[in-house]
Amino acid sequence: MTAAPPASLAIFVDADACPVKDEIYKVAARHGLPVTVVAGGFIRVPQDPMITRVAAGPGMDAADDWIAERADARAIVVTADVPLASRCVKAGAAVIAPNGREFTPDSIGMTLAVRNLMTDLRSSGETTGGPPSFSPRDRSAFLSALDRVIRRALRASAQTS
Repeated sequence: MTAAPPASLAIFVDADACPVKDEIYKVAARHGLPVTVVAGGFIRVPQDPMITRVAAGPGMDAADDWIAERADARAIVVTADVPLASRCVKAGAAVIAPNGREFTPDSIGMTLAVRNLMTDLRSSGETTGGPPSFSPRDRSAFLSALDRVIRRALRASAQTS
């Protein structure tokens, strides 16, 4: 049995297009961590006292803003949104993309620059292609990354307690 985590350690999910919500629920339950699923509007989540649903509102970045305002060193954020990842990393949160890629203070600057370059190229009419389709390999990489990040966060919070 896993020791109870600190009450403030939590997972926030940028849920509108997240393909790994079920995996997050399972891993979080194994570690006894609460999950907050944030979307612009209503989104269905399992009925579980450890899972909270937040409808952040219809604004363009309402869900991102809601998550970013709560992201800190005791947060694990799951998002594919690079600008949101950047905001959360800067706030001290651990951030993972659904494909298992960790956004870190060392990697986020270049990741954001590449994202902005690609956005500029697309807006000027350049055909850049989209992201690769989500694969079983991505799902596996995500599960490994999430478990690793949770264990690291639990160790860090135990050391500061």
